[in-house]
Amino acid sequence: MRRRHLLALLAAVPAIAKAQGTEPTGPQPELPKEKLVIVTRDGAQYVFNVEMALTLQQQTVGEMFRPSLPEDGGMLFDWGKTRESDMWMRNTLAPLDMIFINADGSIRAIAENTVPESLAVISSHGPVRATLEVAAGTAARLNIRVGDTVRQKVFGNPP
Repeated sequence: MRRRHLLALLAAVPAIAKAQGTEPTGPQPELPKEKLVIVTRDGAQYVFNVEMALTLQQQTVGEMFRPSLPEDGGMLFDWGKTRESDMWMRNTLAPLDMIFINADGSIRAIAENTVPESLAVISSHGPVRATLEVAAGTAARLNIRVGDTVRQKVFGNPP
């Protein structure tokens, strides 16, 4: 039942935004960037320079209308507290890997190679503190897996 309500709400969002004149029509300006490091189970460390999506407006627009992401870039959606993260790819042109991160910085789930412009819900399958979007194929290329650690000040473990 909860999923049905969520899907109905997601379907209504574009119509509500359009009626209010807040429907995004292009990419948002580049957001402030911060360093983030992913440490894999074998000890490899990968440094990213990610945009920080902190406000509801920044999170709503996210990576929309951007044709690609840099290999060492991405966007970190800090939810401010632990909660379920349900994402979608509406108006998102580039395929992404979505990495769902627990409050302690451990990776809870990964959705690889998401489908551009899809309205399908991509869920964290449990409460997380943040969601990291990176270029599709990054998780496989760097062998990033569930249980690996993300170091960033949001998780209290700055790089």
